[in-house]
Amino acid sequence: MTSNRHNKTADDAVLDAARDCVLAVGVRRTTLTDIARRAGVSRMTLYRRWPDVRTIVADLMTREWVGIGAAVRPPDDGRPVRPRMVDELVSGVRVFRGHPLLRKIVEVDPELLLPYVLDRLGASQYAFLELFEEALRAGQRDGTIRPGHPARQARAVLLVVQSFALSGPTMTGDDDPELTADALDDELRHTLERMLAP
Repeated sequence: MTSNRHNKTADDAVLDAARDCVLAVGVRRTTLTDIARRAGVSRMTLYRRWPDVRTIVADLMTREWVGIGAAVRPPDDGRPVRPRMVDELVSGVRVFRGHPLLRKIVEVDPELLLPYVLDRLGASQYAFLELFEEALRAGQRDGTIRPGHPARQARAVLLVVQSFALSGPTMTGDDDPELTADALDDELRHTLERMLAP
């Protein structure tokens, strides 16, 4: 048990160091040596766990994105599932969209995100699908979410929130008060309510 706790702490130190490096110079300009130095470990220690910087960054993104999901999940307040789920999704998209790591990757290394949009699901996407399916089943049980195949519905929800999170900033208009990020969040809320309601 102590060994697992120690590994978790060591992994977190490396991921924290990787986050600091990426925020400073981007992924392409970050090296394993930079991360090892900042984490206070040897490069060989890193190689035993991660073969390259991109693998570390993939684990870092998983930790950060799943952390957002956990942070926006309030305790059960007795409300029906659908309004709680919609609130959590809209809050999560807002936090994700402004996350410093995402902003830096979009600004400097956007190609890192392409595989998770075009080619395959990543670990954080699988984690979100599991959470979404669980919530959808609960909402179907309490009657606030329409009947349907929960895995398919979860994928549809992920497609919607992912597009609002990643592409949302390209759709805002500084010169139009009706095209602010808040206005788009209202549209996201409306879209989710309509797609999930019985």
